[in-house]
Amino acid sequence: MNSQRFTITKEPISIEEVVKKVIRPEAGAVTTFIGTVREFTNGKRTLFLQYEAYVSMAEKKLAEIGEEIARKWPDAKVAITHRIGKLDISDIAVVIAVSTPHRKDAYEANQYAIERIKQIVPIWKKEHWENGEEWVGNQLETKAYPTGKPEEEDLQ
Repeated sequence: MNSQRFTITKEPISIEEVVKKVIRPEAGAVTTFIGTVREFTNGKRTLFLQYEAYVSMAEKKLAEIGEEIARKWPDAKVAITHRIGKLDISDIAVVIAVSTPHRKDAYEANQYAIERIKQIVPIWKKEHWENGEEWVGNQLETKAYPTGKPEEEDLQ
């Protein structure tokens, strides 16, 4: 994995590699968020997910989240890696690591990061169930992408 702090990858994510990007002597706290593929969503049994993204834009949006965190928590350092492609149940889809001098800021910044990812990063998924499949759309599941990807106006 490269040393870039905000990445989209097709490879399995190494939690340790993401954490290494934020470790530093002045930080007394490191929090991690590890998002995994769950088996049941709204009562439907998921077999696997297919994540897709506009990679260059997604990485820019992840970096933008890092900049937002730096403004809100000036002592924070953050790294985010999101996986795309086919992910099976329990596979890691996203890892967020945040280091700060004190734990409260690390927890808050980490929670902020995952909420913003779902709001602004152009990553979407297709859920494959026992009885069918569907492009879910944006990560908040508020907008469907029936063609399998967002339309131009969805990216504004």
